[in-house]
Amino acid sequence: ITLRNPPSGLMFHSDQGSQYTSQRFGNLLKQHGIQASMSGVGACWDNAVVERFFGSLKNEWLLKVNHLTRQAMKEDVEAYIRYYNHERLHTANGNQTPVEFELSQLNLSGIA
Repeated sequence: ITLRNPPSGLMFHSDQGSQYTSQRFGNLLKQHGIQASMSGVGACWDNAVVERFFGSLKNEWLLKVNHLTRQAMKEDVEAYIRYYNHERLHTANGNQTPVEFELSQLNLSGIA
């Protein structure tokens, strides 16, 4: 929300995890005019992109590092998200990073 300042009406798609079904999270979405969308119970294919990201996070990063504190893990996850979006090439994006791909799409559409 802070980085992108999305317009009202953005849709946030997630699974039905407790963090996403909580009243606190629902209020946060509502406060920013974001519409919640949830996949069916146990329907991982409904949210394949995010499921793929979490699989990469776990297998490429978290399972290879010992985290001594919760803070260390938080910092490591933040570092992986930056790596994943700004450095890691994705074959589905024509060997571009997600940020490069998104910017190229914005340029094609004339938005950027």
